[in-house]
Amino acid sequence: MGEGLRGVPLAVAPLNRKDFTPGAEVRWCPGCGDYSVLATFQGLLPDLGVKRENVVIVSGIGCSSRFPYYVNTYGLHSIHGRAAAIATGVALAREDLAVWVVTGDGDALSIGGNHLIHALRRNVNITIMLFNNRIYGLTKGQASPTSERGKITKSTPAGLVDDPFNPVALALGAGATFVARTMDSARAHLAETLKAAVNHRGASLVEIYQNCQIFNDGAFDSLKAADAEVIPLVHGEKIVFGPDSSLGVVRAADGSLAVAPVAEAGLDAVLTHDAHRDDPSLGFELSQLTDMGIVRRAPIGIFRDVSHPVHDDEARSQVTTVADPVQRLASLQKYITGKDTWTVTAG
Repeated sequence: MGEGLRGVPLAVAPLNRKDFTPGAEVRWCPGCGDYSVLATFQGLLPDLGVKRENVVIVSGIGCSSRFPYYVNTYGLHSIHGRAAAIATGVALAREDLAVWVVTGDGDALSIGGNHLIHALRRNVNITIMLFNNRIYGLTKGQASPTSERGKITKSTPAGLVDDPFNPVALALGAGATFVARTMDSARAHLAETLKAAVNHRGASLVEIYQNCQIFNDGAFDSLKAADAEVIPLVHGEKIVFGPDSSLGVVRAADGSLAVAPVAEAGLDAVLTHDAHRDDPSLGFELSQLTDMGIVRRAPIGIFRDVSHPVHDDEARSQVTTVADPVQRLASLQKYITGKDTWTVTAG
């Protein structure tokens, strides 16, 4: 038995998808994009070669957060918005585990926003799958932090007056070392992206555009239209898209990014994607090309993939600096009985 991704022990015998498929009935609405993500995920896990008992899935609250029931590994269906915080504790305590977080746009970006940004900022060794259907599905169709301005929902009957979060931009702003976007219907791209995310050491966030058949059906259908602008991001390649790769992302005269016909701008003017650039500004600029209304334009792929110190590795290093348990206890006691004291008086 050797070590697989992130130092997690490999399985002795080859595994297949059935090994990760429990007997539990999958209970999502017919047509939900979660089915596609689940099937892709179950098919991906055997390729990683990690023992089932070394995989942990932590979820919050929402339709996607039923995920732990449907994968035959260890899992925890936690409380609303707290999945990233709980997963941080798991990763700190057990470096031999591949820790996944499954969350939604409401769970992660509303009540869980604080935990999410700090898990990313600290670069905790976890992989976050953020299902974005731009609606609260489990609670029956209220506007979420990613719903578009003007959207009519049960909680915004006169139209939403807020601008939506861009999860990719948020993650990059928090300093995440791996940030990507994919879609539930793009099975091959989804698997490729998740595999890259879990092989990254540190915090990985993958936004997954996911359809809610009941409360926000067709939220991303415009990305599949003939005139849609899906911008594939591939490290080391020119950022071109459209029919016959006729459009490209270029630097405009004012310094901002713009889309231009390649025939007019010239191929040399088209940007080459650099996901390994330590400065996150290019990834952030690319994230701003996302249409946050009716999504007709969106960059898809890995925005950033860089190596930084990992929070749980460094925390464990501090704990084990003093090898002798007695010395560790004495060191702790020194701080407890130190000279910093306060006197509380009545009145």
